[in-house]
Amino acid sequence: MHKIWVNKTESFKSAEKSDTGYYLNMTSSERLEMMQYLREIYFKFRKGKRNESRKGLRGSVKVIQQI
Repeated sequence: MHKIWVNKTESFKSAEKSDTGYYLNMTSSERLEMMQYLREIYFKFRKGKRNESRKGLRGSVKVIQQI
């Protein structure tokens, strides 16, 4: 299960700064896991609405090298 966090800020600019800092503090593998999780959620919501192929992202990303 994924944790849900909430950060209250005073402006959109400070919210963007907070989000950027959060994602920069993640490791590259954590960011990839998050991206995959978001893709899975997206396809669950889109299921049955349109005949979408998942090949678009796979075709555009040929090699992901983890450092």
